[in-house]
Amino acid sequence: MNGRRVVSDDEVARAGCHFFLRHGTVDMDRLAAAMCISRATLYRVTHGRDRLLGEVLWRLAERMLAEARRSRTRSGVDGAVEITYRFTGRLLAAEPFRRFIAAEPEAAARILLTSAGGLTERIVAAQQEIFTEVGLDSAGPDLAYLYVRIIESALYGELVAGRPADLNLAHRAARTLLLAAC
Repeated sequence: MNGRRVVSDDEVARAGCHFFLRHGTVDMDRLAAAMCISRATLYRVTHGRDRLLGEVLWRLAERMLAEARRSRTRSGVDGAVEITYRFTGRLLAAEPFRRFIAAEPEAAARILLTSAGGLTERIVAAQQEIFTEVGLDSAGPDLAYLYVRIIESALYGELVAGRPADLNLAHRAARTLLLAAC
């Protein structure tokens, strides 16, 4: 026996979530040490820090999004915007998330706004499900993508344009888009 510990993607992602919630980042060396695995094993399992951070951020966001969906009181355009409002408010209030954006703006922009973290595809798919859930069956994947990008441009204003987040602007723009399209 070689003494190497075998870990699954799920174990690493769960450990990454715990680490992120405590520190507002994921330090691969410290995470590997905490998991009693080598750094090489950690990278082999995760395929890199960006992918791990993308998975961590998705898992944490998915919980917030599920809560926002359960709390919805409206349907149609108002229901979609209500879910977005609840989710984005919780996301911006999350201290580890704010620390991550402040401490690592380049990594945050790369992971949140490009394919590097694998988040865009997941959030667009979730938004498409939300449209169906609230009765906007005619809203297709292109509309979901555009809706998500509008929200992201305001939510991550600091990363995109050096502007503070403006959720009111995002929600007004997203609502206008949905009213025009549906």
